[in-house]
Amino acid sequence: MEKVRIDDVDGWMGPADVKRPLGRELGTEDVAINYFELAPGESFAFGYHRHADQEEVFYVQRGTVAFETADGELPVEAGEAVRFAPGEYQQGWNRGDERVVALAIGAPAESGETEILRECADCGDRTPQRIEPTDDRSALVTLCEGCGAETGRFT
Repeated sequence: MEKVRIDDVDGWMGPADVKRPLGRELGTEDVAINYFELAPGESFAFGYHRHADQEEVFYVQRGTVAFETADGELPVEAGEAVRFAPGEYQQGWNRGDERVVALAIGAPAESGETEILRECADCGDRTPQRIEPTDDRSALVTLCEGCGAETGRFT
């Protein structure tokens, strides 16, 4: 048995104010479990994305998350959960005024090939992206795979 206190788990750099890899800390082998807190305007993900081999379930504990999907925007409120199948595009946002608290559960634990799309001002379209650390490792940046332009910076 393993037990962790969420506040004792070191966070990860990214688009969410707080992301703590609970599954990694607990030693899970077959499932990824991440704790998130999103300030207003923040997202779970670096962009509109899909995992080729991983399904994801989000359980919203507090607030409301607006998930962008191929079928339009889907609100998921506190006490609700949503599942995305492997290969299904999505991106969850806190579009409200209160902080969101949520769990993200993915299986298998490794997300496998992930395709991320973001708006690229230089290309004038939503384009495939890659994520890289800055030279000094103080931030992560998203870069357009077509032209190399930086489309986002996350600390």
